[in-house]
Amino acid sequence: MSTAILTGPPAPGSSLDGDLRSLGFDVKAASGAEQAAALLAAVPAGERVALVDPRFVGHLHALRLALTDPRFPAAAAPGTLTAQNGARPALTRALTAASATAGDRDDLTGTLADALDADGVAVHRPQLGTLVATVPADAEARHEARAAVAAVDDEAVRLRSAVKAHDGFFTTFFISPYSRYIARWCARRGLTPNQVTTASLLTALIAAGCAATGERGGYIAAGVLLLVSFVLDCTDGQLARYALKYSTMGAWLDATFDRAKEYAFYAGLALGAARNGDDVWALALGAMILMTCRHVVDFSFNEANHDATANTSPTAALSDRLDSLGWTVWARRMIILPIGERWAMIAVLTAVTAPRIVFWALIIGCAFGACYTTAGRVLRSLTRKAKRTDRAAQALADLADCGPLAQLAARVFGRSGARGAGVVFAAIATAGLLFAVLTWPFGDRQIVIAAIGYVILSGAAVARPLKGALDWLVPPLFRAAEYTAVLVLAARSDSAQALPAAFGLVAAVAYHHYDTVYRIRGGTGAPPAWLVRVTGGHEGRTLLVAVLAALLADRGDDFTLALTALAVAVALVVLVESIRFWVSSGAPAVHDEGETA
Repeated sequence: MSTAILTGPPAPGSSLDGDLRSLGFDVKAASGAEQAAALLAAVPAGERVALVDPRFVGHLHALRLALTDPRFPAAAAPGTLTAQNGARPALTRALTAASATAGDRDDLTGTLADALDADGVAVHRPQLGTLVATVPADAEARHEARAAVAAVDDEAVRLRSAVKAHDGFFTTFFISPYSRYIARWCARRGLTPNQVTTASLLTALIAAGCAATGERGGYIAAGVLLLVSFVLDCTDGQLARYALKYSTMGAWLDATFDRAKEYAFYAGLALGAARNGDDVWALALGAMILMTCRHVVDFSFNEANHDATANTSPTAALSDRLDSLGWTVWARRMIILPIGERWAMIAVLTAVTAPRIVFWALIIGCAFGACYTTAGRVLRSLTRKAKRTDRAAQALADLADCGPLAQLAARVFGRSGARGAGVVFAAIATAGLLFAVLTWPFGDRQIVIAAIGYVILSGAAVARPLKGALDWLVPPLFRAAEYTAVLVLAARSDSAQALPAAFGLVAAVAYHHYDTVYRIRGGTGAPPAWLVRVTGGHEGRTLLVAVLAALLADRGDDFTLALTALAVAVALVVLVESIRFWVSSGAPAVHDEGETA
């Protein structure tokens, strides 16, 4: 139970007491700052507490936004202030000081909010838009404020704000107009965003099972169910925004389930094609690799520039000008094939064509989108004069996922080399490895030698802090090298089942890499060092697969069995640690806004 303390006698005829109780607050009234401080001290530790001016007039949803959002340690709006456990000590100090200097202040909540800011507690002030939240000074102002409240339908505002502000064309015009009402229906029945997220996952898995039948009816059902799954995927975020039910686990589930749904559907399509004699596992794995590398480009670029200074460039200015022209905004969002357009394309093509066509359309469309976004980011990085921070460099190092072998090589190299050399070493390492696996016969020892060179150059790439203009490309280069090497080696082996095993291995490793991203986004840092050591890092796994290919080249299906065993081992370790972390995480509540590209 949260506690709301009215900072003075309740105003006659006010609905404030009932509104606060409807939001889950136990309401207490104080006669002034001194008594408010005593009531605050009596609130059990760990509970949310709110201070509200009894003269407050405004919409219920304005109160909800100001007082119940779990993502922020402290928040304020005119006449209201709330603090969660982390901000309680600062609020106690501020209120004690206020009661000592002046017993009754005209704007006590505003004074306390300013004091929290000065004490180092960031106070969130929500954008209310057309919603009313005010403290009228006299009867006439109160009458005008109540008229303003009556003139705005706060439920309509609440529904509009449930929809993500910047979304793709398909989602904005074909899903959100009705999914917001599904979100409201779920909220009124007590359903949580995590329950809707789980329903979306189950629906997508059923869709994958339908695709795996290899029959036209199964493909049509799969396409329809995939769209239903996407509607539910939009609904869970809208429900979180509508009901302000944000959580760390919810963000993790929403993000990781998106990838699980999409990649499970790829596997279902590949199984269905195999039933009809068409082996498309290489295309399925290629599509998964492309999507994962594309996402890590997004993550790395954003982390590299998260807190950069002088973060401007002519390219960014041109992008802003294009965004000021209405039609170009939608065109630029569509051509990068965001999740809504991508899933719609997959669903329609699954229903009316064959899996091979689905994968080729997916690969071509996503490759174009990846080239477009990456080229723009490279131009921005080269033309801006930004000083990147130690935090950004550490985030890139964590995303690189270098294991003990690369770290040993990095210590040998020391901090020699110029700033920005990291991306050069990473590019040479990736090119050398992929040249070897594409050129030399499967199982040739030259591939092992190339993998050893990859390990050494990987260490050289991360020997210095990754603060160069293009060092954000280091993690995606490593992802491309590891995943593509596994794909090529599996495709060139003599075992028919090597590619499905490779698909499982890359899926397990990709999960680990996505998990790393969402830990960093949640402010909890990278996974523990022991996990990276146990899983070998990207260079250790790549070397291991190359060695296995050399040792098992002439032993039938042994290479497939080795890939399968490695996939199971990696999946078990990363899943157990990931679930343990997110279930017990003390990270602040967040909500992932989903894939932007």
